[in-house]
Amino acid sequence: MSPVDAAATNVGAGNWKGLGMWAWLLFRIAGIVLVIYLFAHIGVISSARWSGHSTLNSALTLFDHPLFVLLDLLLVWAVLFHALNGVRILLMDFGLGIHRHKAVFVVCMAVAVVGLGFFALKAFSYIAAHHAGGLGGLV
Repeated sequence: MSPVDAAATNVGAGNWKGLGMWAWLLFRIAGIVLVIYLFAHIGVISSARWSGHSTLNSALTLFDHPLFVLLDLLLVWAVLFHALNGVRILLMDFGLGIHRHKAVFVVCMAVAVVGLGFFALKAFSYIAAHHAGGLGGLV
């Protein structure tokens, strides 16, 4: 197959067909989620200083809602994915596991899934214990 034919067969797929590119994209998305959370966290904590403790208490009561508990799971996913993928990238930078980068990625994501599963179990048991409606109280 000529180089022109090979290039034409990838039309539409581009660079987005490999696992590495999806890992790269999700790494950036997780980083953006963490930056947004950081600024939101600083804003909520600062509300106690500027608006008084009652504002912080009402915000913390709001965060006890099952929807926010589930959003905490998104935060845990972002932290685990970003951290473990970052470790994978550091290993690649040091020349470790370069020839087995997909296997290293799968192991890192397996650890992330186990960690997320642990936190999901805790979150759902918290929702069940503290909210009589369970997940039905989302709305």
